[in-house]
This record gives sequence, structure tokens and C-alpha cells, in this order.
Amino acid sequence: MSGRGFSALALSAALASGLLSFAAQAAGTFTLSSPAFQDGGSLAQKYAGATPGNASCTGDNVSPPLSWANPPADTKSFALLLSDPEGRAGLGVSHLVAYGIPANASGFAEGDLTQGKGFVGGKNSPGTSVYHGPCPPAGSGFHHYTFVLIATDLPPHALGPGLTREQLLEKLQGHAKGGAGIIGRFGQ
Repeated sequence: MSGRGFSALALSAALASGLLSFAAQAAGTFTLSSPAFQDGGSLAQKYAGATPGNASCTGDNVSPPLSWANPPADTKSFALLLSDPEGRAGLGVSHLVAYGIPANASGFAEGDLTQGKGFVGGKNSPGTSVYHGPCPPAGSGFHHYTFVLIATDLPPHALGPGLTREQLLEKLQGHAKGGAGIIGRFGQ
């Protein structure tokens, strides 16, 4: 084999082992994803809120499908938060406070979060216990809707219903084992 052929083979092997190493690292990372949008991508109109009388809520209020992988060992339950940090002129809007999600769950089908399936409902900014889709004011540009999944060491029914985002975060102090997130953008 010529020196040039050996160098190309060595380079290919090095690249392949680097890619395999990267894939192995990624395989163990706690991740949250959606088949409906990529991280940083746009949310479809159907995922926007649908509040009668609110001209900013122009969607169908269907929650997007979500899935996760590789939670920390000994996770007993999950909590899922959805917020819009640009909402209310930068003060933020909580669109979903869900917790008590069993450790054996690996995601939610489209619409499950709107229907209250598979979780204990907290209290979001509009005052409901289920998913409330994006409703950014017209002309305010794209808002960033952050989905954050928190692995906890709490049993699924350790916390009662109706906690606000802030109350939940306080109760999770010392019980969070890891977090994963994804961001969807939406604007009018």
C-alpha cells in the first residue's frame, strides 16, 4: 500500500472512530425532541392557542408530540414546563405546568398535553391545568417557547395538583436529577 493510500485509510479510520465516539456520547445524553419541529424551528399554526375573543390566539391549541431518551438513572418521575420568556412584555408566560409523569413514560402523543393525559396538572398563566398554545401579540415577532423536561427522584403522586411554575420549581429543589429541553418558535 502506498503512503498516500495508508494516510487516506488512517484518516478514514480516525474520522470513523471519532464519529462512533460522538454517537456513543450522544446516546447517553438526556434529550427531549419532537417529530413536529426541530430545536429552534417553527411551531405549526395548529399548535397555537385557541382562546375565543383573543385575536392573538389563532391556532387549534393542539399540543405537539414530544419524546425523550436517556433519563438519569433512578428517575422516579418527570416534570414538563412550557414557557414563553418574551411573553407579557418580557415578564414571561407559563403555558404548561405538568408533573407526576411516570418514569416509564418516554413521551406524549400529539394532543395528549391538551387533554391532560399522563400527568398531574399544575396551573399555567391562563389559569388552566393543561397545555395552552402560543398566543403572541401580532407584530411582536417570533417568541421562543421553551419546553423543559426535568427528571426527579419524587414518586409520580408526591405532589398534588394546581402548583404554579414557581411553586413546582420550589418543591423540586433537591429532587431534580437532570434536565433536557427544546425550543419552538412562533410569531404572528
